[in-house]
Amino acid sequence: MNNKIILSLEQALALPYATQRFVQLGWRVIRIESPAENEKSKSGDPNRYIGEDTGIDDLHSYYIPPNIGKEAITLNLKKKEGQDLLRKLIRELEVDVFMCNTLPLRYLQLGIDFETLKKANPKLIWCGISAMGPEYPDRAGYDPAMQAMLGYMFLTGEPDRDPMLCGLPVIDLKAGDEAFSQVLIAMLEQNENGKKIDISMAQCAASWLITALPQLEFVKNESEIFTRSGNEHRSFIPCNCYPTKDGHIYLAIGNDSQWDKLTKINGFEHLTKTNRITNQGRNNDKNAIYKDIRKGLKNYTTAGFVEVCSKLGLAVSPVNSTSDVAKLEFVKQNMLKTQLPSGNKVSLFPAPVSSSFLTKIDYTLNCAPRLGEHNEKIYKEAGFNIEQIKELLNNKIV
Repeated sequence: MNNKIILSLEQALALPYATQRFVQLGWRVIRIESPAENEKSKSGDPNRYIGEDTGIDDLHSYYIPPNIGKEAITLNLKKKEGQDLLRKLIRELEVDVFMCNTLPLRYLQLGIDFETLKKANPKLIWCGISAMGPEYPDRAGYDPAMQAMLGYMFLTGEPDRDPMLCGLPVIDLKAGDEAFSQVLIAMLEQNENGKKIDISMAQCAASWLITALPQLEFVKNESEIFTRSGNEHRSFIPCNCYPTKDGHIYLAIGNDSQWDKLTKINGFEHLTKTNRITNQGRNNDKNAIYKDIRKGLKNYTTAGFVEVCSKLGLAVSPVNSTSDVAKLEFVKQNMLKTQLPSGNKVSLFPAPVSSSFLTKIDYTLNCAPRLGEHNEKIYKEAGFNIEQIKELLNNKIV
């Protein structure tokens, strides 16, 4: 399936992340953006202009990683001629998948709805990502607001402080992964009548509340439902983050035998108490246990304690910085790379899995495309000559 073609009206992160995964499979991804209104306007994906300056105005650092290996065209879908041209592209390029993360309210206005586009290809797989699906057509979806709405912030942070966002845009990424998997499933079904897929970011986020929402069925009243718990695990004690002499570690004790091993480590003998033998007993005395563990760690460096625990088969990890993670061997080995317009070769992020399906050309993909970079190439492919392409440009269709 590595010869498939995706046309994607995309911006921000959720959909570009989804289509980036198809790039890694060797699929051809062509991103569609709005052309600039005039020479001074910054059009296209707003993420092009976010992050560190690379020396190219529409290739800032936040935009590059999820868009490496793609092609880019501009197309004015506010005009009927642009909508006609989109259908021609789908026909002439034999596009397999159309994707978008536009407000559902605008599907018909822009001529990108499933029923319209399937006229160009009856077998077309259509996938749209939106905040809450077509039932809420005018609802915008931004990851931080979705985290607040779906209870993620309620569950994140210290119990006696304000709710907090997760450190990553997890709902954007979850929605992108879901779009990726649903398109693959649609491909396997080989539906002769095409396939329409609606991805609701809200529903995706709610599906991950598998350890939270069910609690409503098992507690006597809502005051018993767990809320923010900082770094501690809500069920297993004493899973928590602790300071060492030179940093922090996360120690995860998941059962009674692991607890017994912990109490036998040199300098941790004071943890031993009969009321702490079971997880429930430790839960009843957890705050005192946390203090006792901190006391024991005063004599250990991060690396020293990790070494001791690893020999005992205990789950422990240093709290690594982003720079530390980049140096991990399994991360370095699977890094996707690109070459910036300056000529500098940069490592960006690892592929999520290692398999024979992934594109493996030194894991290096072309740099994220500039706005409309492939207009001439792709419109020629669709049957236009140079003069016709110039006319499209002059008429602000592309």
